Amino acid sequence: MAFMPMKFDLPKRVKLAQALWLLYWLSVMVGILIFSLGIFFKIELRKRSEMMDNNESHFVPNLLILVGLMACGLNAFGGKVCHDSLDPTKFPKWKPMLKKYLMFCCGFNVLLLVTALLCFLMQFALYLTLAEGLRNGIRYYKDTDTPGRCFMKRTLDMTQIEFRCCGNNNYRDWFEVQWISNRYLDMSNGEVKDRVMSNVEGKFLMDSVPFSCCNPGSPRPCLQHHLTNNSAHYDYDHRIEELNIWRRGCRESLVAYYGGIMNSIGALILLTIFLEVRTS
Repeated sequence: MAFMPMKFDLPKRVKLAQALWLLYWLSVMVGILIFSLGIFFKIELRKRSEMMDNNESHFVPNLLILVGLMACGLNAFGGKVCHDSLDPTKFPKWKPMLKKYLMFCCGFNVLLLVTALLCFLMQFALYLTLAEGLRNGIRYYKDTDTPGRCFMKRTLDMTQIEFRCCGNNNYRDWFEVQWISNRYLDMSNGEVKDRVMSNVEGKFLMDSVPFSCCNPGSPRPCLQHHLTNNSAHYDYDHRIEELNIWRRGCRESLVAYYGGIMNSIGALILLTIFLEVRTS
């Protein structure tokens, strides 16, 4: 970035204008990529909004969309100026705007830096949002006939299958909630009735997990019930057995997924800042 006046002869001015024109249009391409990633990130957040209790923040993806559009506009303008600078009849009309344009570019670089920092810092807020959302999602898993929660079971099952995870922190989170609706419990069955009556809150708790926690790569048929009862399965010891369900919690998996997206976008924005500094 140059602030001091410099003089170039015609051949050097032509080479400089051509190099800057190329960098400006490269920056336009990067701006389009940031804009596209902002839309992609927004869609990904909306796709799993239920996993975050619909409390996810869209400030960063909206800012990415805005920054991408601004990058396209600013750098397209810079490219046009570089192109016209080689024509003595066209360049004078742009000359009075150059100082304001450079100042605007400086301000835009600051905005880019703030956006990159937000991409890295948002991961902590996303971690907390997912922790609360997944905890509630597991609790509402059974409410398939409750308005507003009808699709929670499907969403959570698809999330566990897609991200190869189980529960919030791990598979034991399912042991702490009743994830089977009362409408599917046979209360005339003595074992079911005893289990409900033995719980102070009247919940039917089991050491079991939904089918979506099963690891299809395991050679043993899925054991999803009585996971801590060694006598319930042949040749089984849950303390040393490599369980055929996913051990990784969904919060960790989702934070890693979204974190990868945000780290990639943050690195791309830092590249944009570098190009902006080189062209200003």
